[in-house]
Amino acid sequence: MSTQKVRVTKKFTFDMAHALYGYDGPCKNIHGHTYHLSVTLLGTPIKDGSDAKLGMVIDFGDLKKIVKEKIINIYDHALVLNEQAPYSKSEVIVHEFEKVILLPFQPTCELLLLHFVDSIKTLFPAHVQLLSIRLDETPTSFAEWFLGDHL
Repeated sequence: MSTQKVRVTKKFTFDMAHALYGYDGPCKNIHGHTYHLSVTLLGTPIKDGSDAKLGMVIDFGDLKKIVKEKIINIYDHALVLNEQAPYSKSEVIVHEFEKVILLPFQPTCELLLLHFVDSIKTLFPAHVQLLSIRLDETPTSFAEWFLGDHL
């Protein structure tokens, strides 16, 4: 059997609101996006005939479970704010909304992407590497992370 590596990708969609504290444009206001997240792993398909995952780099269900638990379930339908913003401590925001996430950084597409990488990169089997993640914030704007940029 071949030892060639294969890339596998799972796509996810979630809705999230955020505001960019101190920004000089309209995104300083609370607004929302339908985000599209693509997670790509690199590995060799399993060759062990006794393994139920024979022929898979990773079971897509296992990949889905990790990403949903560490990213989607947390951020879907959440309001995400920079904890430095004075309004982040507002009684109205904290008590009137069920899912408010305060982060120690500006919740831009780029920094959210890096946060997501850190949240999942060590959770995959040893024979699988996190190769890339792409976070689409709008139909025409996205941020990407590639393992190769960090080698």
